[in-house]
Amino acid sequence: MSEVSFEQMLEESLKTIRTGEVVEGTVIGVKEDEIILNIGYKSDGIISRSEYTNEPNADLTKMVSVGDTMEAKVLKVNDGEGQVALTYKRLAAERGSKRLEEAFENKEVLTAKVAQVLDGGLSVIIDESRIFIPASLVSDTYEKNLEKYAGQEIEFVITEFNPKRRRIIGDRKQLLVAKKAQMQKELFERIAVGDVVEGVVKNVTDFGAFVDLGGADGLLHISEMSWGRVENPKKLFKAGEKLTVLIKDIKGDKIALSLKFPDTNPWLNAGEKYAVGNIVEGKVARMTDFGAFVELEPGVDALLHVSQISREHVEKPADVLSVGQVITAKVVDLNEKDKKISLSMKALETAPEAEDQEEE
Repeated sequence: MSEVSFEQMLEESLKTIRTGEVVEGTVIGVKEDEIILNIGYKSDGIISRSEYTNEPNADLTKMVSVGDTMEAKVLKVNDGEGQVALTYKRLAAERGSKRLEEAFENKEVLTAKVAQVLDGGLSVIIDESRIFIPASLVSDTYEKNLEKYAGQEIEFVITEFNPKRRRIIGDRKQLLVAKKAQMQKELFERIAVGDVVEGVVKNVTDFGAFVDLGGADGLLHISEMSWGRVENPKKLFKAGEKLTVLIKDIKGDKIALSLKFPDTNPWLNAGEKYAVGNIVEGKVARMTDFGAFVELEPGVDALLHVSQISREHVEKPADVLSVGQVITAKVVDLNEKDKKISLSMKALETAPEAEDQEEE
């Protein structure tokens, strides 16, 4: 019986491997551009930088440590230098592809960091598998610049899975739409006309402001911004501003808002403040040929008829008054029901003494 050498016994004790096989090994060395694995074979396994990660300039010493265990796939049993060429990236991609296929079939919501911002959308990577999210599916509103998503973690679902064509498409938009629909449903279930709610100004137009109520937008019309007149909403509000508003009306999915809270209505105590005979002060707001409208306070205007401006004849108010001028006048009429007040400056003037006396 022939004797078996130690080398033969050692070689026979080591496992055999084949191309395409998945092996497990322990890291025994790491360089910036390669990882050396003890895989229990007569030769060590080598994973190059390009077979570990898609990052072209990655420093593997910062990603892997000696003593780590990992699985890899055999590319070549002999790489030409007597070592085993391995790939970690391709194995991860294969497993990632399987993982994504299951997520696609189950409509699972995935989370990943945006790896790259492209002209037509975003690219994310899960287990070395790249998913493309077209710009039209990034948001439920038009996004002119996608750069703000760089490095951000986002949620999405896979709507197309075709690894043979290397086409895996993600969709973030439908999640946002579904979330907003749920938030809208919950919002309409809890609000009612007359409620006071918190919101955030979304955008301001010439006719009003749209306020995000957390699930739906409400319109704060220019006529509901103040008890007084508002000339330019853009001077009063700005996007992002928090606002406490009154829900004035709800029709279908339309919400009308107001800042004219009932307890601040200036006409509540007008009967006392502007009783007939009271002397008041106000600012000329606008003029017509028949008189001037005087703002006594925001929401309360009074008419100063041209015949009540002076004891002297006044052809038109603009001849003696100007917009913005502060005047003092006497209340000569009050109609609370119709919210009308009449003023007189003439009533405060001293009547001239008779210049002619009868001769004796």
